[in-house]
Amino acid sequence: MDSHRRTIAEAVAARWGDHRPGLWFEEQVLTHHEVAGGAAARAALFADLLPAGAVPHVGVLLDNTPEFPLWLGAAALAGAAVAGVNPTRRGAELARDILHTECPVLVTERARLPLLAGLELPGVRVLVTDEPEYGALLAPYLGAFPDASRAVPADRILLYFTSGSTGAPKAALCSQGRLAAAGRSLAGQFHVGPDDVHYICMPMFHGNAVIADWAPALVAGAGVALRRRFSASGFLSDVRRYRATYFTYVGRAVQYVLATEPRPDDRDNPLRLGFGTEAGAVDAAAFEERFGVRLVEGYGSSEGGAAIQWSPGTPAGAVGRAAPGLVVLDRESGEECPPAVFDSGGRLLNGEQAIGELVNRAPNPFEGYWRNPAAEAERRRGGWYWTGDLFYRDGEGYLYFAGRTDDRIRVDGENLAAAMIENILARYEGAEAVAVYGVPDPVTGDQVMATIAGRFAPLDFAEFLLAQPDLGTKMAPRFVRVVERMPVTATNKIQRAALRREGVRCADPVWWRPPGEQTYRRLTPEDAGTWRAPGDGMPEGPYIRAHLGN
Repeated sequence: MDSHRRTIAEAVAARWGDHRPGLWFEEQVLTHHEVAGGAAARAALFADLLPAGAVPHVGVLLDNTPEFPLWLGAAALAGAAVAGVNPTRRGAELARDILHTECPVLVTERARLPLLAGLELPGVRVLVTDEPEYGALLAPYLGAFPDASRAVPADRILLYFTSGSTGAPKAALCSQGRLAAAGRSLAGQFHVGPDDVHYICMPMFHGNAVIADWAPALVAGAGVALRRRFSASGFLSDVRRYRATYFTYVGRAVQYVLATEPRPDDRDNPLRLGFGTEAGAVDAAAFEERFGVRLVEGYGSSEGGAAIQWSPGTPAGAVGRAAPGLVVLDRESGEECPPAVFDSGGRLLNGEQAIGELVNRAPNPFEGYWRNPAAEAERRRGGWYWTGDLFYRDGEGYLYFAGRTDDRIRVDGENLAAAMIENILARYEGAEAVAVYGVPDPVTGDQVMATIAGRFAPLDFAEFLLAQPDLGTKMAPRFVRVVERMPVTATNKIQRAALRREGVRCADPVWWRPPGEQTYRRLTPEDAGTWRAPGDGMPEGPYIRAHLGN
């Protein structure tokens, strides 16, 4: 591993002269040397295309094709930055992302051109990578040498959009120095070497694929294999085809792989590690049992302001031990929350007091947002980095993820963390994926609603809940929505905000547990007229009628 290299440009240039296979995509194979040369050619092209006085940003609206890492390398060599454009955005929102990041050049492909039709993008030159004109533009620059001498660690290399429940996405900044350091750290932690192959199946417009997959491969001289878009059914065949040893995941990707039909030879694969977030302990154990591959759950804020590393001895359910400066604070008082107290069944007894926002009071590498001082100030309140994520800490200093700050559910005056309930419901045998969120109670606070993808049997589910020792008295879902497939974003994260907005007013079957009962039945318009439970904290008839559209 090239531990002395401090910029991404240096790591790109270091591959010049390395004629081992370094990049696989479908039937295409490029050597490390060809990747370095391709990045150099695009850097030279970009330098000539960049208008005088323009911000050196290049928008990339692509699937995971070779052009994406080639333009990442090109940006590093040119002292420019790549803005990964989310192809699930549409119309004015898509135009806003491109214009907000001030990209004078936008790299795309024919399949994405319909997204740009009719958009007003003044001053933006569009390059279409699979059209003859693109090849003609590149031709004079082929053979360019990757010169990294002008790059410095402070050079901006990434603008990646972070999702939020409200407002437009924010473009987080990442410098070459921070990206290179992240790559070195992960390569060292996971012992990545030149013989490894990183399978990149998460979308490269998202920070996970670039920071946790591409960067460690680059600094270690490992190869990368690209999947145009994530496919659960194609996962194992790709891994075998490319001899992949490492992959990253986010959201529900692991659950989708587990939902494929098991085969006797599932453990016959070259993988040694998967690294990511949101798999959950149940699915991580199932993945290791089925494929023989350990999943390492980590935590890192998208903006880089806080990170938690797993280490041997970390208790089940915990993310890792708090590093110096990482604290859990009450959002209102700013005081540190007390340690979590558990009963013999592992149930959190003092969630109301123990759950708070994870804050980093130590120096951290958060580099801000592009042209968004208000959001930046919110993150840096009081000179500290506020993650926007809920955690609790045990007496030994281990941290447990409890969801986003907007995932907190308040039932009968008690604060509940959606992530904690999800982890329990994920044990239900019929559940392929679970989302938990609050729906408004007409009197005060919320009621717990769950969406389950997979098989749902109301009696079995009620019995399952009664058997869970760590399920608190307020945690059992009042409503259960059953879907064939969980609605997710392009990065396989559950669209909780949309589920929360729809509540019980949806086209899918909804089951509910009447007050004082343990079992579930289908929610019907008739329930609205017969249900009266004053003081229970549950909605009365008119509330249900409104949500059913009657």
